[in-house]
Amino acid sequence: MSQSPRSYNSRDADYYMHQIPLQVLEKLDETEKEQLKSVIHTAIPKSSPKLIDLRFVIDLIFTRYFVVLMIGKDRRKQDRRHEVKGFAKFANVVAAILLIIAMSLLISAVTILILYLLKSALGIDFFKGHITEVLFKK
Repeated sequence: MSQSPRSYNSRDADYYMHQIPLQVLEKLDETEKEQLKSVIHTAIPKSSPKLIDLRFVIDLIFTRYFVVLMIGKDRRKQDRRHEVKGFAKFANVVAAILLIIAMSLLISAVTILILYLLKSALGIDFFKGHITEVLFKK
């Protein structure tokens, strides 16, 4: 009847078909089962790729916060009553661009720091003496 619990993203049409009581499934013929499975498969939301998909958990003493930041094209159904227009839309675009730049700078800085620490740990010196002596030599 019920399968072991799976994460939400890994659930497929077979998972939901197994949630239907056995006595109901026995009343259906094979074509009806396949049609039902097809409808379930169509109803499962498909994720789209994002430029930035940052998810993490902040555990505090009494509560837990889930932080999710995704930047990408909005492919959801657009039947919402409130639509962002004017300055708010412009500000959202600017904020998204600044976040992308900040993330790329952070990744670059961490990469450079790791490479520098690795170079230092291996004892590799590109210049003789200290770098300030090489740059500001008179």
